[in-house]
Amino acid sequence: MQESTHVAVAVIGNDRQQVLLTRRPDHVHLGGLWEFPGGKTEAGEDAEQALAREIHEELGITITKARPLIRISHAYPGKTVLLDVWRVEHFEGVPYGREGQVMEWVPINELADKSMPAADVSILNAVQLPDCHLITPEPGDDQGAFIRQLESRLVSGIKLIQLRATQLPVDDYAMLANEVIGLARRHGARVLLNQSLRDFKAGSADGLHLNSGRMLAMDERPRLAPGVLLSASCHNKEEVRHANRLGLDFIMLSPILPTQSHPGAETLGWDGLQKLTELASMPVYALGGMTPADRQRAFGRGAQGIAAIGALWG
Repeated sequence: MQESTHVAVAVIGNDRQQVLLTRRPDHVHLGGLWEFPGGKTEAGEDAEQALAREIHEELGITITKARPLIRISHAYPGKTVLLDVWRVEHFEGVPYGREGQVMEWVPINELADKSMPAADVSILNAVQLPDCHLITPEPGDDQGAFIRQLESRLVSGIKLIQLRATQLPVDDYAMLANEVIGLARRHGARVLLNQSLRDFKAGSADGLHLNSGRMLAMDERPRLAPGVLLSASCHNKEEVRHANRLGLDFIMLSPILPTQSHPGAETLGWDGLQKLTELASMPVYALGGMTPADRQRAFGRGAQGIAAIGALWG
């Protein structure tokens, strides 16, 4: 049986869209690689207590506000690590390498350029993804009104969009997608297209979203261009495990709560969300009956945040 180590990890950002990384000493396991700071939990400590102690010991700062970001289990030869990752939202003091370690503030969009342990690479998507994910409603006949409403959502701060237009023919969907992507670019947002792999032509799209049926039909992750996101909808542990095997960038779990569109559907509930986020090896958005007010509760259950149609469309 492999040794298992529980590690508390901090994602520490600043107001310049940078994240703090430290470099492992050359003489230790995985020496020379960059990592998010943190360390092992000690007997009697929970993850939040270990995080506060480790970060003070390593960087000389006091964490005053943090929230769970993601939990990742990763197996190295002969050893398994559980990374309990927290996003540090506020701290006191100025960080410095108290143990002589090299540290660097790295722009979020350059994190992937750093050589990092395999386990830490799994955290990158969680760092780069927002806590609200907008799924568009069907555009309907008045696509001008659809675009105007989408722009109002982008102005309000939405940064991740799934273009869901299942009733449009393929060519019409492609034309709408080009308009949506251009609009999103002007507001610094990313767009995933909801369609089959066969119809997906990445172009300037940021990713592809699969329904659970399309995901389950795949034996391996398709070869997409570097940086193109791949997400899927999941509803149970079998689908989450399949998403893990494919190495998806994030998933949406649903339905968490009852919805007007599916009033009698069986729901996962908050406990079900937590169980499946602990099984997932990638960021998870909670979907189904969610509003922005549910984000903190979703964080506490291990989710990246919430996904919604109506509550985010307005």
